Amino acid sequence: MTIRRAIVSVSNKANIIPFVQELVNLGIEVISTGGTKKLLEENGIDVIGIQEVTGFPEIMDGRVKTLHPAIHGGLLAVRSNDNHMKQMEENGIQPIDLVVVNLYPFKETIAKDGVTFEEAIENIDIGGPTMLRAAAKNHQDVVVVVDPEDYPVILAELKENGEVSIETKRKLAAKVFRHTAAYDALIAEYLTEQAGEEEPESITVTFERKQSLRYGENPHQQATFYKKPITPLSSIAEAVQLHGKELSYNNIKDADAALSIVKEFDGPAAVAVKHMNPCGVGAGETIFEAYNRAYEADPTSIFGGIVALNREVDQKTAEKMSEIFLEIIIAPSFSQEALEILTKKKNIRLLTIDFSKKFQPEKQLTSVYGGLLVQDQDIYTLDDANISIPTKRQPTEQEWKDLKLGWKVVKHVKSNAIVLAKDEMTVGVGAGQMNRVGAAKIAIAQAGEKAKGSALASDAFFPMPDTVEEAAKAGVTAIIQPGGSIRDEDSIKKADEYGIAMVFTGVRHFKH
Repeated sequence: MTIRRAIVSVSNKANIIPFVQELVNLGIEVISTGGTKKLLEENGIDVIGIQEVTGFPEIMDGRVKTLHPAIHGGLLAVRSNDNHMKQMEENGIQPIDLVVVNLYPFKETIAKDGVTFEEAIENIDIGGPTMLRAAAKNHQDVVVVVDPEDYPVILAELKENGEVSIETKRKLAAKVFRHTAAYDALIAEYLTEQAGEEEPESITVTFERKQSLRYGENPHQQATFYKKPITPLSSIAEAVQLHGKELSYNNIKDADAALSIVKEFDGPAAVAVKHMNPCGVGAGETIFEAYNRAYEADPTSIFGGIVALNREVDQKTAEKMSEIFLEIIIAPSFSQEALEILTKKKNIRLLTIDFSKKFQPEKQLTSVYGGLLVQDQDIYTLDDANISIPTKRQPTEQEWKDLKLGWKVVKHVKSNAIVLAKDEMTVGVGAGQMNRVGAAKIAIAQAGEKAKGSALASDAFFPMPDTVEEAAKAGVTAIIQPGGSIRDEDSIKKADEYGIAMVFTGVRHFKH
């Protein structure tokens, strides 16, 4: 099918001038609107104004211009349908064979600081999606282009074959419906949030492809990394990679886990993660102190791990880090000296992430076979907790520091979870066990002698006093847990028996 007439109306004007010039050179008549028409004419390209086609002016600040039978009849008429063609002729409608449209910048508008609701509403495109959907529905007769990246494909086929193949038309139509679906999903999400809807009757989420991955969790699984259209700056999806090979599926998940933990800390902190669980967390006066403590927490498991830090990596810290193999280092920045040291290692990935913006919680989406679970992020902190101390002994000042660090970390450990903390670092982590005392035994065994004088944090209450018993035998002096078991009194008595200070927070931190 020969293309004789096109309509061009774009917000993203990248490469539009040379593209339309090539269309005109091929003898294609071009209809245009508003700012696109003005730009093309300023560059010496003759176009037909939309009102010359519709016989009706653009009105209501451009809200109404293309919503007209002269446009949509030209898009939706099936060329092989004699009745359609007869009706076009009777109504003076000419076919439109090519649609080049992209939409008002709604995403870019709501991403701006201080944007008003009225500004957002004005950037909801109506005519554009309508033309795109009409053309995509009738793609056997109409070529529809929404992405400037596809301009060269169109021109190449037109020059070589005089038409665009049905295979290309179908791919372009599919892209259009993905594009308009994503556009509508973003608008729906924004308006739902503005309306304060907590549990809408349906949700449609949209993500944009960031990169294809070599494989998924295992080499036989295919995987792709998608990101939200508007991504928080302090997100692994917005990380800037300075060095190293491409991130893998597991790298991204582990990096996200490390990042979520290090965000819990205001002062200098370092987090080492293996297989989605922290193997070492350290805090300190300097980032070197913090990293050194994270390393000392578990020098074995940190090997080949992912490390996130919330301060710039300096020369001294880089020198220490370079002593072992690390998969990834994430930080706000790296000093020039640190980069020179770390980039000598070919396989290490160095990522920078902007920590300057305040953390904004978002809904967590978890897929299950045939469904989706949606929940709020667990942003509950000790500042939110209803603290009570049921034991005879109160925690000392040092124990409080250790309890707080353990509590920040344990909520990020797979349940059942136990974390031992001492002197601004984790000393034992028990993760993902089928019973709580089992998790405690793993954490205690890892800590060894460091368990003496440590604080124990549990993600959920103790159904029996056996965890307290194990902790006491290891020399733990303070415990923080949610409380709420019908047998709390047994654990309290056991803690009092051993002189352990126990804190109840009133909230659990299950992580499945």
